[in-house]
Amino acid sequence: MEQETAEYRTVEYEVLQVPWWLVVLEGVFAIIIGLYLLFSPIVTTIALVRILGIFWLLGGVLSILSLVMDRENAGWKLLSGIMGILIGLVVIVYPFSPFVILAILVMILGIWSIIYGAIRLVWAFKGGGLGMAVLGILTIALGILLLINPLAGAIVLPWIYGISLVIGGIAALIGGLRMRSGKSDSYMG
Repeated sequence: MEQETAEYRTVEYEVLQVPWWLVVLEGVFAIIIGLYLLFSPIVTTIALVRILGIFWLLGGVLSILSLVMDRENAGWKLLSGIMGILIGLVVIVYPFSPFVILAILVMILGIWSIIYGAIRLVWAFKGGGLGMAVLGILTIALGILLLINPLAGAIVLPWIYGISLVIGGIAALIGGLRMRSGKSDSYMG
């Protein structure tokens, strides 16, 4: 008779050792950007997407410049460099690019929601229960709504991110202040 042994493994999360003031600073910046997104969503979204365009442009230039030092994967580096420069320039120069980028992001989220909802439904049919089925149906419905009208989703997205940043910033502030007082010496975020 064969004896089966169960092997148990614990999952451990890596704890970051960061100064408390850095966590508080992260919280302050998150709250400020979140409040800007809530009270001035259009201007803030345009500014953030422009900053993203600058990062794409600089990343493209650096990718091409890296070919001077390392020729490995030269084709991919050149392609990614050209794409980064072109996309960065379009985002910086074209005035409506932030809304186009947000609409594309919303469509990607819509497709992801439909796939994720379908996976939840499969899990529900395999014994996941009624709650899993309801979650799957709601997620699929959200995905379809985002795909039907991505512009509406793009308009709402800054407020969603603003709320998330304010809540996350408050949590970071509390965590940083707890680290300072000695109640917690690590940061899990």
